[in-house]
Amino acid sequence: MKMQISQNHIAKMLFIFASVIFNCNAVNAQTYNVLYSLGSHANDPLNPAAIGLISQGRDGRLYTSAQLGGSHNSGEAFAFTPAGALGDLFDFSPYPNPVSPWSGLTMGTDGNFYGTTTSGGTHGVGTVFKVPASGGSMTVLWNFTGGTDEGTPESSLALGLDGNFYGTTVGVYAGTYGTAFKITPKGVLTTIHPFKFTDGATPYGLILGLDGNFYGVARGGGANSLGVVFRMSKAGVVKVLHSFAGYPTDGANPVGTLAQANDGTLYGTTYLGGSGKAGTVFKISPTGTGYAVLHHFDRTININDGVQPLAGMAYGTDGNLYGTASLGGHNNGGALFKITPGGTYSTVYSLCSVAGCTDGLSPQTAMVQHTNAKLYGETRGNSLGGGVLFSLNAGLGPFASLVLWQGKVGASIQILGQGFTGTTSVKVGGTTAPFSVVSDTYLTATVPAGTSGLVTVTTPGGMLTSTHKYVVLPTITGFSPSGGGPVGSSAVITGKGLIQTTRVTFGSKVASFVVNSDTQITAIVPTGAVTAKISITTPGGKASSPTAFTVF
Repeated sequence: MKMQISQNHIAKMLFIFASVIFNCNAVNAQTYNVLYSLGSHANDPLNPAAIGLISQGRDGRLYTSAQLGGSHNSGEAFAFTPAGALGDLFDFSPYPNPVSPWSGLTMGTDGNFYGTTTSGGTHGVGTVFKVPASGGSMTVLWNFTGGTDEGTPESSLALGLDGNFYGTTVGVYAGTYGTAFKITPKGVLTTIHPFKFTDGATPYGLILGLDGNFYGVARGGGANSLGVVFRMSKAGVVKVLHSFAGYPTDGANPVGTLAQANDGTLYGTTYLGGSGKAGTVFKISPTGTGYAVLHHFDRTININDGVQPLAGMAYGTDGNLYGTASLGGHNNGGALFKITPGGTYSTVYSLCSVAGCTDGLSPQTAMVQHTNAKLYGETRGNSLGGGVLFSLNAGLGPFASLVLWQGKVGASIQILGQGFTGTTSVKVGGTTAPFSVVSDTYLTATVPAGTSGLVTVTTPGGMLTSTHKYVVLPTITGFSPSGGGPVGSSAVITGKGLIQTTRVTFGSKVASFVVNSDTQITAIVPTGAVTAKISITTPGGKASSPTAFTVF
């Protein structure tokens, strides 16, 4: 039995609870804390970004956007501290200016924040914009046309390893069922993939994978017209990893962004389908193998678990996933949940359902784990009609966060955290790295001549470790003798990031070698070698010589 979900139905779900008054009798209340009730002050942001993104900034604040509110009630980009102090970044003005910033905010390598609006702009169908962390201004980087090569953006942007942003649009135009695009921080936009229904329809937010590819979901399309999980290269080549089949098997209509574990496994949710017809939690490998449903939401058998998750999940430092269900729970106002990679599910907190509510209802944005260890999120509704900002203490540990996790020797590493004042050491894969403390919540380090690995920061309060390995990219700058040599002769390879080399080849022939230093390798020209480039393989990737080595 196939199930469909319309654009109007999702939009209706995003608003249906905002004007209702609720109360709560919560489970595990000691872990949940309302930081701020939106609508409690004039010009507050209202109805935080549904299926949007919350990002941690260099100053330790959390940055996102709201579809409504602000001085013009046209939406607002805002920040809040871990303690709940609200800071206005920019109030959007009425149409024809950009309005309705639905996507949340993504931090760039410049420390500014980038997002999208679903309406307004030159053509009335949305924009990409930039706001500084200090607030006060907004720059429109791109006005969407809604034409055949574009659509309307509804989802958050993903920062790529190249420093550009990658996003998606929705809409059906002349056989295109949404697009994927790349945009530079200066506003040069390129449509890199038009979705053709067979590879998905109505794509949502992308994430940057550990392998440098992007991963996402589309709400419709695919083999069964019920949505897909897909992988996309930075050039826009899309491969469908899984087509959903609906009831009673694997779920239908995924909307929330994916989360990726350190072993590469991808985790996500569907809004409908599964054995309970109310959504699923699933996992899948980056190659598309090993798809499995970890949990079936069911409003008939166990609505207390929550039902119909609209958002993705946060991958916690304990190796578990933390997510939100937009409905259900013990009090029918939605629920926060934890699920292990093996599928053990538990409701962490249930939101409101009767008059007098103070803790919010209908969470529709993925939570984010701050480097201080707590999870932070937002709800679409509350007794004031605007939602709440909340924290969830799940007993996790603090860590260091890498803005990007790949670079060459000598490149700058941007690190987020807390307690950095007085830091005595930064290491990459065990190798000491030069560093500079910019503030108590932000420091930079220089990629040292060493191997790829976790980044550790030794602070007065203890050691903070990154959740991802930093990948040191190798480079080959040349070789000698420059004129080449015969089989059995020595060739000295020069470059950077060479100390982690595990393999050297001359064309297709494997060579024996000795690593002399991070900048030099001595290899023996192997039997059967012909004139070709020299290549090396390292944990940080592969590199080839700029010219061919001549074998004579």
